[in-house]
Amino acid sequence: MAGPHILVTRPAEDSEPLAAHLRALGFTVSVEPMLEIRWLDGPEPDIGNVQALLFTSANGVRGYTRRTGRLDRPVYAVGDATATAAREAGFTQVESASGDVYALADLVRRRCAAAAGPLLHVAGTKLAGDLSAMLGLSGFSILRETLYDAVPSARLSDGTAALLRTGTLDAVLFFSPRTARSFVRLVAEAGLIDRCRTVDALCLSPAVAEAARAYGELGVTPWQNVRVAPRPEQDSLLGLLPEPSGGTGRA
Repeated sequence: MAGPHILVTRPAEDSEPLAAHLRALGFTVSVEPMLEIRWLDGPEPDIGNVQALLFTSANGVRGYTRRTGRLDRPVYAVGDATATAAREAGFTQVESASGDVYALADLVRRRCAAAAGPLLHVAGTKLAGDLSAMLGLSGFSILRETLYDAVPSARLSDGTAALLRTGTLDAVLFFSPRTARSFVRLVAEAGLIDRCRTVDALCLSPAVAEAARAYGELGVTPWQNVRVAPRPEQDSLLGLLPEPSGGTGRA
């Protein structure tokens, strides 16, 4: 018997390994990337006087290593998945904040001295939280390299539309407010918003949950349930999933 049907909405580079992991656990998985990553061309980042690199996404790591082979700076990553991407890329000094940009800012304050030199934040064109402002208040100088753009999907795929129409989708995983907002918008444009009434929205953080609920009148949510991970980490989010056999949870 097939396990609960889960929809993964991360960009393709992140969705495929996650989908493979979930299938190995016994879930039925579909992928509907809400963002397409487009790499921006440009010169090699100048890290001459930079004391450390700050990564707020695995795509930042990918964008950085597309431009340069300089892996000789300490890395502070927003979460464990980003830290894993940095280690797999070849960085040897990597520490994870295991949280959000606020947790990353706290980690940097504990590990770095403002007088030791600027920090390089590798990011996309859209930012979740103002890391520069947070650390600037503590005297840090933050440089930013914008190495990719995350472009929202223009339409819902026929496959996902069919899952909603037939009521065979059990839960959707949301990792960012942008992807949650985009999904709700595309489902509404497809005339399928009412079909979310039997689907759970599983969200990485309260901000993601707020975006997933953002439909129609204030206080109206299109979902059967909106659940938030206890910690803003992938493993914590996956702990919200039902048992592959159809139980009530895996945490």
